[in-house]
Amino acid sequence: MKESNYMSTSTLSDRSERVASGRLLKVGALAIGASVVVNLIIRIIFVNLLGIGNEFPPLGWGPPIIFTIMGVLGALVVFAIIARFAKRPIRLFRIIALVVLVLSLLPDLGLLSANAMPGTSLGSVAALMLMHVAAGAITIWLLTTRTVDA
Repeated sequence: MKESNYMSTSTLSDRSERVASGRLLKVGALAIGASVVVNLIIRIIFVNLLGIGNEFPPLGWGPPIIFTIMGVLGALVVFAIIARFAKRPIRLFRIIALVVLVLSLLPDLGLLSANAMPGTSLGSVAALMLMHVAAGAITIWLLTTRTVDA
């Protein structure tokens, strides 16, 4: 009996929910690369337009790269687990990812409330939040469209 390369068993009506496990690493790497590049572009635009200096550490060069990689890797692991066990992995992952994305914005908003970090401003927090949304959108889109077996 030939072993299947799919992480989810499905019926004909669920074909769009079949995830090809062999594509996960390639698509995950693409999601990391694209998310890091877009987040660095956002960082450059906000830092230059708003004059955000080094006094706001989250918008240095290292943190956007490191935290973007960590976030996308986390999403990739969750997606792989969901794809392996869920009947409708794409739908379930999108729901979970959107909830996590919204929750990821809360710490950024918290920075505004108490001026918890030097250099915190509405612009610096907006940049962080936009980075979260950009990386989330790229990752959710790539994982749920580029790993699906047509």
